[in-house]
Amino acid sequence: MFGFKKSGGPVDCIVVGLGNPDKKYENTRHNCGWMALDYIADKNNCRLNRIKFKSYTGSCEISGRKVLLLKPTTYMNNSGQAVVEAMNFYKIKPENVIVIFDDISLDVGKMRIRAKGSDGGQKGMRSIIQLSGSDAFPRVKIGIGAKPNPDWDLADWVLSRFSADEQKKLEPMLENTAEAVGMIIDGKIDRAMNRFN
Repeated sequence: MFGFKKSGGPVDCIVVGLGNPDKKYENTRHNCGWMALDYIADKNNCRLNRIKFKSYTGSCEISGRKVLLLKPTTYMNNSGQAVVEAMNFYKIKPENVIVIFDDISLDVGKMRIRAKGSDGGQKGMRSIIQLSGSDAFPRVKIGIGAKPNPDWDLADWVLSRFSADEQKKLEPMLENTAEAVGMIIDGKIDRAMNRFN
């Protein structure tokens, strides 16, 4: 049965939002993971004000579990450095680390939850899988939309900002992400997938 058991230690599970740290990346498509983590932190009265594990971190309780919220500052492609450092420190298994990131194969306003799987071409997730040696991370993928035209450079697209219309679709998605994360921590990943996928 899937679920986050109480570890008896200071942290039962880790929730990671992927993104890039510079001001110029704020509110870009690629920073959906950071946006979602900020939303989850606000909702749980958690301040992401400690620098640890090459990340902004904060602690809170979600669904009765002690949770470390983690925003890696390593830049997207090296996210695994931060995540694996935190996992090793707290002796947390991949199954107890939820990763939130952007997905170009989903329209804005859509999300997809998976219990494990490949990186799907997302380089932050690729780094986490490579450095941890496991793909057993539950993940929440937030749709950022495909390139509007095939000639667009992919890096330019993911680092672009959401339009006003897209922003309206994104806001309820952040609420859904927070709710899904709570359900996953509570051992209800199947229910979360049925509801949000």
